Amino acid sequence: MRVAFYAPMKPPDHTVPSGDRSIARLFLAALTQAGYTPTVASTLRTWRRDPADLAAVQEAAAHEAERLIAEWRDDPPDLWFTYHVYYKAPDWIGPTVCRALRIPYVIAEASYAPKRTGGPWVLGHDAAGAAIAAADLVLSPTRLDMNCIAPLVRDPQRNVFFPPFLDHTPYARAAERRAELRAQIATRYNIESQRLWILTVAMMREDAKRESYKVIAQVLAEIGDADFRYLIVGDGPAADEIKLALAPWQDQIRFVGACTPEDLPPFYAAADVYLWPAVDEAFGMAFLEAQAAGCPVVAGNERGVPDVVQDGVTALLGPPRNHKALAIMTRQLLGDPQLRTTMSRQAAAFVAQDRSLAGAARHLRDLLTPLCSAHPA
Repeated sequence: MRVAFYAPMKPPDHTVPSGDRSIARLFLAALTQAGYTPTVASTLRTWRRDPADLAAVQEAAAHEAERLIAEWRDDPPDLWFTYHVYYKAPDWIGPTVCRALRIPYVIAEASYAPKRTGGPWVLGHDAAGAAIAAADLVLSPTRLDMNCIAPLVRDPQRNVFFPPFLDHTPYARAAERRAELRAQIATRYNIESQRLWILTVAMMREDAKRESYKVIAQVLAEIGDADFRYLIVGDGPAADEIKLALAPWQDQIRFVGACTPEDLPPFYAAADVYLWPAVDEAFGMAFLEAQAAGCPVVAGNERGVPDVVQDGVTALLGPPRNHKALAIMTRQLLGDPQLRTTMSRQAAAFVAQDRSLAGAARHLRDLLTPLCSAHPA
């Protein structure tokens, strides 16, 4: 079956890496493994930083929908699949095309914030709400998202919990080579392999990412006397500000810079603890990546984070933005090798068994096949 795929926030071939791009690519891979033939229907990016720009995007989307309807009228795809809809990145194309061609409309990851009603983002907010209401199926990565969109979904059975997933195999392979990779990283970054390593993988943007790094500075003020080294993988426009905030611990920190997704598994596998406060984090793909490589997590219990880790099993979660709690939990893991070993084993098993690409493909097939059968063109 043919699937028209669309990612209004960031198309999967976008040149700038991000969690959003990674997840779009993962859904394309899962659809393919499920036996479908996905094709990117449009690369029109509706995401805008300024709400005043949305009207022009709406017009462009209308033209794009007309083009696709004309192209597919005699041979439509079996299903339309949109990844990530919210007020800054609404989907004006999918619902229009699906109504015209009488094919099912599916959204994966939809957000709806009632506080945007009547505000400057009202155009995008209303469009996101209309798309969610029109969807035949919404796959929600977190229970928080499910609750937020529930008033818009006609049939509660169409609002399905579909937790984040990844291809865990590169991380599992890296974990098998942990000692070798750790030695390589130690040499490359002049970091003592006999010490305990904390890891963070996160962009250095001027938004909630920067706020998480500020919390990390407070955590380090609490644990700076401990015997550890800290690897930070990431870069971005707020890098200078973040490095200045972390300057008091510069002897313990190694700034790796930005890495390609393919280069990340060795860092996760080599680390002892993954630390990230998760300020305003939707859920955090890096948490899944760390666990897949057997690296236990310390994080803030915010938004969708509890849906990508197992608190007390694969991770230790503390109150949101509470640096003292994060410091206590980090010290606990650093000081307890048996706990680290147990959580490492459980983390890798959790992702392999419950959050794998293969498992997501099977889940998608179970959900989408009957949906297509119920909507003959």
